[in-house]
Amino acid sequence: MAGRFKQVLRAAIALGLASAAVLAMSAGRATAGDTTASLEGNPGLSEQPAFVTVGDVTRAPIGWVDFCIENKSECATTPSEPRDVVLTPKAWTDMLKVNAWVNQSIKPMTDLEHWGVVERWSYPDDGYGDCEDYVLLKRRMLMQAGWPREALLITVVRDKKGDGHAVLTIKTDRGEFILDNQEPQILLWTKTGYRFVKRQSQSDPNLWVSLSEPRTPPATVSAR
Repeated sequence: MAGRFKQVLRAAIALGLASAAVLAMSAGRATAGDTTASLEGNPGLSEQPAFVTVGDVTRAPIGWVDFCIENKSECATTPSEPRDVVLTPKAWTDMLKVNAWVNQSIKPMTDLEHWGVVERWSYPDDGYGDCEDYVLLKRRMLMQAGWPREALLITVVRDKKGDGHAVLTIKTDRGEFILDNQEPQILLWTKTGYRFVKRQSQSDPNLWVSLSEPRTPPATVSAR
């Protein structure tokens, strides 16, 4: 079973987003349109785009450090200029397809159950993984499809229960969107209910930066 899944996974990555969409539909699963609103119908997009406040450089998660030791070529990058995705209808559709396909194809399993260790980041090549593994696969599939690495940022958050969790932030010209294995819809980061802790730098994926809520301008009182 694991060998068969690896073959399907390689095919999806090699053939790009169209293959992922065909696989999802041929398996009788929900299509992208069933999991979230269309681009123009997304109510969050009618608002002024809000971007998370990026702070100082901080320590990378140990899972990422160990992942880079095991996958040196994945992390052997040079600093580059930050790039955001222009969120066209096609880009939105492609994002939905990858998010839905990975969420529906990978079965959740903790690292302790999977590997016998508390924390290990790895590609879910056998069809099982936890939140970081979903993120790694979504990031890889989008990069294979030509999306800029600089806009695909692995992000650490505190979820609604206060637990540590990993999601993929996609930086676009219309805001920062979150791909999450715990949520079928793709949401603006402000709609997730999460507390954002840190993420990869846009210029260098091996540098991590702290995050905080945007500062609200102080209230003013007009003189009379």
